Amino acid sequence: MKSRRNFADDTLIAATDGHAGFLSFNRPQRKNAISFQMWRQIPTALDWLCTQGDIRCIVIHGEGGTDFSAGADISEFDRVRQDTETAQDYEVSNASAFRAVRLCPVPVIAMISGVCFGGAFGLAAAADLRVASNDAIFSVPAGRLGLAYPVDAMGDIVDALGPQMARSMLYTGRRITAREAQSAGLVLTVCGLADLSETTQDLVNRICANAPLSNRVSKASIRAALSGGQEDRQHAEELALSTFTSADYAEGRRAFREKRRPEFNGK
Repeated sequence: MKSRRNFADDTLIAATDGHAGFLSFNRPQRKNAISFQMWRQIPTALDWLCTQGDIRCIVIHGEGGTDFSAGADISEFDRVRQDTETAQDYEVSNASAFRAVRLCPVPVIAMISGVCFGGAFGLAAAADLRVASNDAIFSVPAGRLGLAYPVDAMGDIVDALGPQMARSMLYTGRRITAREAQSAGLVLTVCGLADLSETTQDLVNRICANAPLSNRVSKASIRAALSGGQEDRQHAEELALSTFTSADYAEGRRAFREKRRPEFNGK
């Protein structure tokens, strides 16, 4: 099944293809910079994708085939981030977008080419997995702008980069290449730009072939392990228990006995 819906005046596009969902930043003329309106609509777009049938994985990427995103649209800051009051409203929208990616019930992949800066870096860090082309460049230039990122977004960055590399990038504002990002553990796979879509789709296919309930539990359990929160742990434990009465668990056992590939339906 394929479906599509545009958000934020067509600058945010949500689409599905089979078991996969895709969320794209559609401002290639501005290196897919994320407007305030886009920040506010990212959670709604992700929620919509998760309601479109048996969605098992979501890919976030930039339209145009060159850049993931230059991050927040700085040209708006004189209006939407000009003082403490407006900055707080902006930060709430930022934090909600990061949280929507982080807590999305299905695995989220960031498919990254070109620039991945600032707030876009935060969204990529909140994703579960990151695949990058060899021309990708990463930066968190808070110190060059005289501002701060939401604390919960910083947690994603530290989880994805490790504390020492996170400190280095934040304190200096330096840029790192795709290979440096891979060495730091931020990026799972680096490939040529021409192969990026195919490489990402192969990862999507492998994720979608497994039991979606199991992947949801794995995501929740990893989240609980990282956060150390009792609420996250309880949520993961409840999800884990539910798998043992699922049709997919019965199908997995049956397929094992019959020596065939299982066909999961997410129930």
